[in-house]
Amino acid sequence: MLINSVALILEETLEAALLISMLLAMTGLWLNSKRWLLYSFLLGFASAYLYAATMADISEWFNYVGQEVVNAFLQAMIAVLLMLFAWQVYSGADNVKHKNLMMCCAAAVVFSICREGAEILLYLKGFSASHEAYLAVMIGSGLGFGIGISVGVLLYYGLVNISLSYKLQLYRVLLAIFSGNMLSQACVQLIQADWLPAAQPLWDTSSWIAEHSISGHILYSLIGYEATPSGLQILAYLIGIAAVLMITMLADSRRSSYE
Repeated sequence: MLINSVALILEETLEAALLISMLLAMTGLWLNSKRWLLYSFLLGFASAYLYAATMADISEWFNYVGQEVVNAFLQAMIAVLLMLFAWQVYSGADNVKHKNLMMCCAAAVVFSICREGAEILLYLKGFSASHEAYLAVMIGSGLGFGIGISVGVLLYYGLVNISLSYKLQLYRVLLAIFSGNMLSQACVQLIQADWLPAAQPLWDTSSWIAEHSISGHILYSLIGYEATPSGLQILAYLIGIAAVLMITMLADSRRSSYE
């Protein structure tokens, strides 16, 4: 129970922590104030609590696949917001519109905390009636949360301290991977809801890295690792990556034409 809690909470925390660290480091080049992050945390936590509290009703939506559909929407919106963020950054250069940048980042953080936070709250609530298991779950959850936050902090300081000449290229890659990850996860949710057709997996790497192992959970948060992905998942992943790369290339071209 302890190890399971560490792995599950680590996965949920790490995904949000990585997104927040990435956006915080990237906006540091243009935004001096971090007030937007505080507001995003407050709204995100409130949304997570409301989402978790109404999950029973939401699950009945769309012929009892409401949770999957809402999660897919949140993840797809994060991908779209990252694409808008990429356009704003790479087309604007020194003339980035701060208000638009803050709105993209804040909305992405709120959606991420809402989804991940609701999952954590529901998981903890499921063990609240069992006093023996609850202690182990809380300890494991605390460890998983602490590890996730620590990795996010390390990523942030790693990103802000790299050479300026490499920053925009690295940010481009990170945005592409995260966007692909979000679209792939949204695809999985819609397959589970039977809104997209299920298909045979293209490969199976579970004998190398099991999805439910700690390594599997970490890789899932980092790159959206799936041991048995379907063709639609891979396609969604590639679309997310390609969209960000194309957006940044077009943005670079647009900026160069004005210089």
